Amino acid sequence: MPLAVYILGLSVFALGTSEFMVSGLLPPIADDMGVTIPQAGLLISAFAIGMVVGAPLLAVATLRLPRRTTLIALITVFGLGQVGGALAPTYGLLFASRVISALACAGFWAVGAAVAIAMVPVNARARALAVMIGGLSIANVLGVPAGAFLGEHLGWRSAFWAVGAMSAVALVGVATLIPRIPLPETRPALRKELRIYRDRQVWLAVATTALAAGGVFCIFSYLAPLLTDVAGLADSWVPTVLGLFGLGALIGTTVGGRFADAHLFGVLLSGIAASTVLLVVIGFTAHIPVAVVTASFLLGVSAFFSAPALNARMFNVAGAAPTLAGATTTAAFNLGNTSGPWLGGAVIDAGFGFPSTAWAGAAMSAVAIATVTVSLRLHRRDRTSRVIASSTPAPEPVNSPS
Repeated sequence: MPLAVYILGLSVFALGTSEFMVSGLLPPIADDMGVTIPQAGLLISAFAIGMVVGAPLLAVATLRLPRRTTLIALITVFGLGQVGGALAPTYGLLFASRVISALACAGFWAVGAAVAIAMVPVNARARALAVMIGGLSIANVLGVPAGAFLGEHLGWRSAFWAVGAMSAVALVGVATLIPRIPLPETRPALRKELRIYRDRQVWLAVATTALAAGGVFCIFSYLAPLLTDVAGLADSWVPTVLGLFGLGALIGTTVGGRFADAHLFGVLLSGIAASTVLLVVIGFTAHIPVAVVTASFLLGVSAFFSAPALNARMFNVAGAAPTLAGATTTAAFNLGNTSGPWLGGAVIDAGFGFPSTAWAGAAMSAVAIATVTVSLRLHRRDRTSRVIASSTPAPEPVNSPS
């Protein structure tokens, strides 16, 4: 695996910490900004919305720009967004800083994923993407719990300053260690790349990714108040449980990345099904501390076990447009990261309580299983059709009489 892929994974560590650390900072942010916890939870959706919009937009805008220069510019803007969040005096400005950071983060993900798969053979795509996702997993193991710890002891703004510092380190790594990636001899044509959206398998991959991510982050976004208000754990337990979720995510990414290239649909179905079951378990046992803690760890494993396969599936069905494929995957994940917290906040505001986020998430995951099943059937049917076509002898030419 090229060193540049690991540098991208380290950069994703900073991006992922910023994206998910707010889930452990909701109570102090809500208190400081004078908003409700569901309103503070919209900061997670704000980041996700920025990712949804920014991924395809920046992928298109940077299609013909040098890859390394683009990555340097994006990580710089992202770091400045963290500084803006740390200094934000109002909820509105904090919200805006999250969107700006997300736009840069989305572009980095899209371009970085395209760079990663360009440096490895086709049969190593899932492993290369697993390295990048591994940065996200480590962010959940270390970055997110550390953010919650800083928020508890030094105030939530200190977590934003810490991510700003990590972004500076990532900038140095990208500028010095990512090699110059030559642009294709034939310049990418936007019209040609946009053709991938004619393929129904692309849209099924988008739906599956969004639903699978949304199901998990419907509850993950409100895990801190669930642990303290429902399970009765002390605030000091929040970083620990977030760390356990992240540890599970790292294990899931590592194992899923090893199997996804050879057993893509098997990884998808088993991972999403396991997440659905675990969400149901949390819904039933939200008031039992040991059950919630254990299920949170296992949910990290199952959710990220399928992540490399979700990424690889999009590149497999949209291989003719690798940049837009990466952007579409990023947008799809963050459609889930937008809809999940929104749905979780909606059921909380409706009076169903924090445990209801687990049931809402399970419903989203169950629909994701259905979309994977449809995609698998279409895949098998198309493969059978190709086999039949290749085995049918071509008709012999008819010679005209002399």
